[in-house]
Amino acid sequence: MIASQPPETRTLIDNVRWETYVALAEDRQGSVPRITYDRGLMELMSPRKEHEKIKTLLGRLVAAYAEAKEIDIESVASTSFRRQDLERGFEADESFYVTHAEAMRVKIEIDLTVDPPPELIIEVEITASAIRKLELFAKVGVAEVWRHDGDRLRVFQLAGESYNEVTESVVQPGFPIPQAQNVVRDRFTQSEIALVKAFRESIE
Repeated sequence: MIASQPPETRTLIDNVRWETYVALAEDRQGSVPRITYDRGLMELMSPRKEHEKIKTLLGRLVAAYAEAKEIDIESVASTSFRRQDLERGFEADESFYVTHAEAMRVKIEIDLTVDPPPELIIEVEITASAIRKLELFAKVGVAEVWRHDGDRLRVFQLAGESYNEVTESVVQPGFPIPQAQNVVRDRFTQSEIALVKAFRESIE
């Protein structure tokens, strides 16, 4: 009998120099493991299928909603965002520009010292991170964070230097949070295409 595997594998390393973090992020293949860096503390997170299924569904729902409501978005997925002056960096599960979508569409590389951060990021965190990510996102200036713990979708909006949990999105106004939560809940009983199609039909 094969033992159950956790949906995410996390490895925490302390006393990591900024240059080491950047080199590791640049030298790996693809975006796995996803790396979060906070002033010398580096976490490597390797997602498994459950994690990736949830983040993909939520990303597709954001895209479907934006298309239905004609909201311009620019997806930058798990792009590495870094601020050397803050000694912080992260790779979200999904990330989107909305207000700055048009301006960021032509960018090949993103430099947070001159470019804005994405307005919306999606984080699936079924197992707890050792890094205080909301604090990190706030320092970088991400306007809205959607977090899913495997059961529930929660929305946090930046207010000053910290986040408030809210029931409605400002970045995607009118987005049906409870319905999105139900879509994720039904991921084991229906195909991804069927779930996204039903969601799209319900909002048109």
